[in-house]
Amino acid sequence: MDLFEGNLELKEIQKLEGHTDRVWSLAWNPTTGVSGIPAMLASCSGDKTVRIWQQNGHSWECKAILDETHTRTVRSCAWSPSGKLLATASFDATTAIWENVGGDFECVATLEGHENEVKSVSWNASGSLLATCSRDKSVWIWEVMPGNEFECVSVLQGHTQDVKMVQWHPNMDILFSCSYDNTIKIWAEDGDSDDWHCVQTISEANNGHSSTVWALSFNSKGDRMVTCSDDLTLKIWESDSKTTSPVGDGYAPWIHVSTLSGYHDRTIFSVHWSREGIIASGAADDAIRFFIENKDGLIDGPSYKLLLKKEKAHDMDVNSVQWISKETRLLASASDDGTIKIWELASLP
Repeated sequence: MDLFEGNLELKEIQKLEGHTDRVWSLAWNPTTGVSGIPAMLASCSGDKTVRIWQQNGHSWECKAILDETHTRTVRSCAWSPSGKLLATASFDATTAIWENVGGDFECVATLEGHENEVKSVSWNASGSLLATCSRDKSVWIWEVMPGNEFECVSVLQGHTQDVKMVQWHPNMDILFSCSYDNTIKIWAEDGDSDDWHCVQTISEANNGHSSTVWALSFNSKGDRMVTCSDDLTLKIWESDSKTTSPVGDGYAPWIHVSTLSGYHDRTIFSVHWSREGIIASGAADDAIRFFIENKDGLIDGPSYKLLLKKEKAHDMDVNSVQWISKETRLLASASDDGTIKIWELASLP
């Protein structure tokens, strides 16, 4: 039987309250579900804090509030692949690195250098590199050194506006950045010189977005990417990942394969692709949408269809949607209404 046959519903499991301002971003700890480790979720907010939530049976509890480091909005958070370190990016122009020491979180490093708001932070698959981006139009790549030291190895200039998000490819050291300048830039290291350079720019001229690109996400194989924008569309991109080597002439460009439009009527802020192939999107229309690939085979190339829609998922803008990293259909969403919701995509009996 097809995974997606029958009727599905989005069940609200719990509403997490505690932040006193909008919640910008969410990150599930990647060790969730490994050898019985309870699920852990980080959230960051305009209230200058980061909260760590942990699953206890069927409910989530706030286990820690990280509130002594950032002096302005915390815009983005990301766990290292080991789940031991949490990076948080703030409008105070710094990125903080927190280490989980026996359940207590200590700030072990503060990364400085951006001229103003840091908008996003992302670890590469091995945890050896960290990327940050800012309203100063730059993307920085930091090398993780022994003893929780971080060294900036490259400052990437190429965007002409505020950079909204950075995201590493799931299994290659290729970095993607999306910006207020309506483009997505793809960066790779030059094998000869250790310098990083832009290997592709996706813009409106090559089927890209016509307004701010807010976020992107990869499928589990890493050969498709979804992007979302202020232009009210989601776009699907494909690359032959077998030949997408980070260096030299082997780079296989990302090509546009599908556009989803007409599903949200306000800015789409967040998009996330689950391991089993469900795309979730959250937008300023307070709604969450779910899409899957249309397997009917009537159209050349991949196409996607609406699986489910949840109107009024929150009372205000939905800023972040994140699938849990293990093989369950749990989704977390964060909103301008100051709350986080944990949902389950469940089959109706």
